[in-house]
Amino acid sequence: MNFNHLFLFRAVAEAGSFSRAGETVHISQPAISMQVAELEAQLDLTLFHRLPRGVKLTAAGQLLFGYAQRLGALADEAQSAMAEVKGVRRGRLSIGASTTIGVYLLPDLLGEYRRRYPDIDLRFDIANTEEIENRLVDGILDAGLTEGLPPNRDDLESVIFLRDELVPIVRPDHPRLAAGSEPFTLQQLCAEPIILREPGSGTREVIEGALAKRRQKLQRIAMVLGSTEAIKRAVAAGLGVAIVSHLTIQAELVLGRLAILPVRGFQVSRPLLRLCCRNRAQDPATLAFLALLNQRYPADLKPRE
Repeated sequence: MNFNHLFLFRAVAEAGSFSRAGETVHISQPAISMQVAELEAQLDLTLFHRLPRGVKLTAAGQLLFGYAQRLGALADEAQSAMAEVKGVRRGRLSIGASTTIGVYLLPDLLGEYRRRYPDIDLRFDIANTEEIENRLVDGILDAGLTEGLPPNRDDLESVIFLRDELVPIVRPDHPRLAAGSEPFTLQQLCAEPIILREPGSGTREVIEGALAKRRQKLQRIAMVLGSTEAIKRAVAAGLGVAIVSHLTIQAELVLGRLAILPVRGFQVSRPLLRLCCRNRAQDPATLAFLALLNQRYPADLKPRE
């Protein structure tokens, strides 16, 4: 059944004549008459009694009119829902972030998003960089925020939204922090018992890549932990040295629970990336989030390097 035929049929039934219906929907009376006749021919039923001064629904027409009204109301509801989606008054946003961003940067940003768009169904996952990339490609996430190297895959595009510095951390009573102590060399750092994130972590990938460029390699991996918080606690307990984001240790530095270990010739910054699927249309809720991210970090947003 042609939906446009049904729409015009309803217009005629509500107006009581073909000419008045034509004025309402801005279509000529002969055009409406022809399309209603096509509907009657398709159904093999007469829907209107044609009277000298208008039309009257037949029994079949009365039955169909009820369905036409319900379908029309549903179409109006659908149009209204689409307008709400377009105006970011309805919809869903699913964001994934790697640990540093998800724990230390994103909550505040999502809080602002919630205040601006309270009716959006907001979903937020924290996982390592590899998992975020896979969930994006699988369509589970609308956008992802990761740390480290840009993804080496054609189906994802990345933009740098901020830069982060990785620093070695130790307990405040580490011998190398005593007054007059010389800074560590990179070789000495690599010989220390190191606490690392798991394989697939963006932080670990950047650390290992930075050391490889300097022809160095970690020699004593004391422990592998799945979160930065666990790593910080392990370092504070004296279980080893770690290299973490400077963003993650602000409170511990102030409280004196951790300290930055000076290492000569070790300066590593990494990009924080916004990831989206290439050639996938973004709905208004996602576009609103990306606009807010750009607003929060306007000076740092730049094309992929």
